[in-house]
Amino acid sequence: MSREEVKSAINELLENTPEKVLNEVFEYLKAVESKSEKSISLSQNLRRILTEDKKLLERLAQ
Repeated sequence: MSREEVKSAINELLENTPEKVLNEVFEYLKAVESKSEKSISLSQNLRRILTEDKKLLERLAQ
């Protein structure tokens, strides 16, 4: 997706987002804006690892 397509899709989602959640989305975007590229990359990689290994982590937790 191009940048404009992503922005358009986000705007469409925001139109249907409950008012209570909008402030949380705003705060999240502000937090991401102030992070470095390296920090963002590390967060994305960790999230990918946790998502891919969710079942394994659940079994280890038992």
